[in-house]
Amino acid sequence: MEIVRTVRDLLRKRDVEVWTIGPEDTVYQALQVMADKNVGALPVLEGEKLIGIFSERDYARKVILHGRSSKELLVKEIMSSRVAYVRPNQTIDDCMALMTNLKIRHLPVLEGAKLVGMISMRDVVEDIISEQDFIIEQLVNYIQNERSPVPPPTPSNEGCVCLG
Repeated sequence: MEIVRTVRDLLRKRDVEVWTIGPEDTVYQALQVMADKNVGALPVLEGEKLIGIFSERDYARKVILHGRSSKELLVKEIMSSRVAYVRPNQTIDDCMALMTNLKIRHLPVLEGAKLVGMISMRDVVEDIISEQDFIIEQLVNYIQNERSPVPPPTPSNEGCVCLG
């Protein structure tokens, strides 16, 4: 069982394409991509530059609740422009802390200024569970080996005549 501990390792393990959207695309187009690709958020790129993130939460809170139309509204009008992100060398624990503190479920991964991946709370939780399963397995093996039956004694030399 492989234990993933950095964002880079997690991305390497998943090897999943990152789906993006542009700021001039409509909210409806973004929703179509999200539905087709079964993702809950899309990084918003202007060229190669990450300028925002569009999530299901943005849609629910900024479109539906305000009676706006997703077919005319542009992504840039409702995207979250303050984007929390991580670097590939950061730990999974760093991601969990950041997501928990900011109450977010998706983190773009940047190497320099380039978007190289996207991780979700699900990815982080699955990795943490995998690590805990591995630790439990190791502890069980350790305990079982410690409590294994004592091997039978070797025959003693009592009652034997040793010729010397």
